[in-house]
Amino acid sequence: MTLPVSAFIAANRFGLGAGPGELAAASIDPKAWLKSQLTATPETPAALAELPDAADSYLALRRMMQPVPAVRIQPGALAAAPKPGPAGSKLNKAPGSINKLAAEQYAREVTARLIAQVQSRQPLRERLVAFWSNHFTVSVARFNVMVFAGAFEREAIRPHVTGRFLDLLLAAVHHPAMLFYLDNVVSTGPHSRVGLRRYMGLNENLARELLELHTLGVDGGYTQADVTQFAPILTGWSVAVPGEKGPGGFIFRPAMHEPGEKLFLGSRFSEGGEKEGLDALVLLARHPSTARHIARQFARHFIADDPPPAVVDRFAEVFRQTHGDLMALTLAAIDAPEAWAEPLAKVKSHNEFVVASLRATDAPLTGPGMVGVALGALRGLGQMPFAALSPAGWPDRADGWIGPDAVMERADFATVLARRLRGRLTPTRLLEASVGPVATPALARALAHAASVEDANALILASPEFQRR
Repeated sequence: MTLPVSAFIAANRFGLGAGPGELAAASIDPKAWLKSQLTATPETPAALAELPDAADSYLALRRMMQPVPAVRIQPGALAAAPKPGPAGSKLNKAPGSINKLAAEQYAREVTARLIAQVQSRQPLRERLVAFWSNHFTVSVARFNVMVFAGAFEREAIRPHVTGRFLDLLLAAVHHPAMLFYLDNVVSTGPHSRVGLRRYMGLNENLARELLELHTLGVDGGYTQADVTQFAPILTGWSVAVPGEKGPGGFIFRPAMHEPGEKLFLGSRFSEGGEKEGLDALVLLARHPSTARHIARQFARHFIADDPPPAVVDRFAEVFRQTHGDLMALTLAAIDAPEAWAEPLAKVKSHNEFVVASLRATDAPLTGPGMVGVALGALRGLGQMPFAALSPAGWPDRADGWIGPDAVMERADFATVLARRLRGRLTPTRLLEASVGPVATPALARALAHAASVEDANALILASPEFQRR
């Protein structure tokens, strides 16, 4: 039985690729199938359940470090952090132990994330987690983020993907991964008590990326003057160290906060310590430019690389009218006629391709072999989890993923996977379970001339149809 194209779109554009039986389940009522995942109690993927939280990882890292230069805020309280640098940097007298801890933690995190995505029964929710995690990128390109990156996604992103944007924004900015990644742990008001004594100064990274990437967007109407005023507002937002309350979690340090009034986005912020930052983030979350920036990114992800302006306008209005309700925004995407239009306009990222391949083939992930093959493919393709090259995150356009080298790498993975699963599935079953609704006559002809079952299965996974969502 030929299933409707809408079933393929539901499982691929909104999900992470069809798992066993999902195309048939989605075909009955694709929109209802998706919405039921949003209204169901969010599942806690078993693969993620035993991973350490950010605070525990931070304390484990600190225990391995020799004392580093610190700013004394009060007796027993230090504002110190592992210095930024690539993996392998010599942070202290025993770098091997630190690097080993970070590498082992990172390996556990990426393995668990892959398994969670492949085995999820709520793939739309997993897609939302990945989307918002990419929006608020933290990357292991900075060594001091390596032990935090997975915890950031679990703690700051996952609980808020269908909640309010403001809550998501606050959670992301308060998390130690973000504060370390964008250097706010060392950002000090020049006229603060610490700044006057230690000659420490501002770091504008967090302020700039919050405006350019996370809220208003590069065309959102802010100026460099707003960046230089926002950075002082955020001074003192840091991470607690041993000896302070809640080590490894957020702390506000009054002694590092820049005193005085600030003018930001046309609004005056009276001196108010931590409240200045909270008020500024509320202002950003409610700003019309933020609504439009989020709407454009959401439409690009779920509609097309260059989404119709009318769709962006509709999504922005939903965001504004609901005060940033991300559940309402997701429902608007599901209900958008443009999301279900042919031809299929989106291309799977490398991570989406690998995950979709494992879901389609029902590949066993109980042993290290298959997980190793999958992670090796992601490494070769250049999209290891939590390893974006900049705070802008991974691209969300076809030209970021499809080129001659990438096509060959994907075909190689398809071949390796098909051979490893020899005897577990037939081409007919794989075709029906994955790309059946969108399979072309060209693919049928190619399968008819395949030299073996494994070659046929590899052709399906490497087909143009399978690359699209």
